[in-house]
Amino acid sequence: MWRDNLNRFGLIALATDLTIEGDAARLFPPDCRLHVTRIAFENPTTAENLRRTGPHLKAAADLLVPGVELKGIGFGCTSASAVLGDGVQQAIGGRAPISTPVAAALRGFEALGVHRIALMTPYLPETTDLVGDHFEANGLKVVSRQSMGHADDRDMALLPGDEILDFALESDHPDAQALFMSCTALPAVSVIDRIEERLGKPVVSSNLALFWSMLDLARIPATGPGRLFEVRTW
Repeated sequence: MWRDNLNRFGLIALATDLTIEGDAARLFPPDCRLHVTRIAFENPTTAENLRRTGPHLKAAADLLVPGVELKGIGFGCTSASAVLGDGVQQAIGGRAPISTPVAAALRGFEALGVHRIALMTPYLPETTDLVGDHFEANGLKVVSRQSMGHADDRDMALLPGDEILDFALESDHPDAQALFMSCTALPAVSVIDRIEERLGKPVVSSNLALFWSMLDLARIPATGPGRLFEVRTW
């Protein structure tokens, strides 16, 4: 296996995602490099379309700098990883630790001591339920679910920060210990500190969770917005 002095990671992104690479550039330390490949995806974000990403994962993973050591591989779709579950790991294989947004969020909330969340998504309600039901099935209590009603992830990527912030505040619930903002296309990382300040509780987005988990599993210290990036599990 070819090695150098940089920490290299792989990412499988959806063809239509306009946000995830920018968030990675914001969150990864200077000694890390992210190598990205994309898979076909057809909107809208229905369970059927999300499930169709599964057969593309192995071939995409094989294109991630073959023969080069990777510290981790991420799959950049929250709702698809909820639909596919363990199928993501099975498809990509054991070349490096695998992170998905939903698995990363579960790890992150456990590390934060959070057991009850409010769920906010830019999706249609039925897609929101795919994510909420996955969390519930894995022991995380979802006390409220709020959907912005968009069907196309390219529209989600163009939402202004102030609109995301306002909807996040509306989506909070008094019984929630934290707020989760779902979707890797949602440009939420830049407003997390502002939302946490207003809510007084942890706020985690899909991309924040995904890249925190990839770095945490690789035991690479990093800084970022929000309380999650203050936590290490090692």
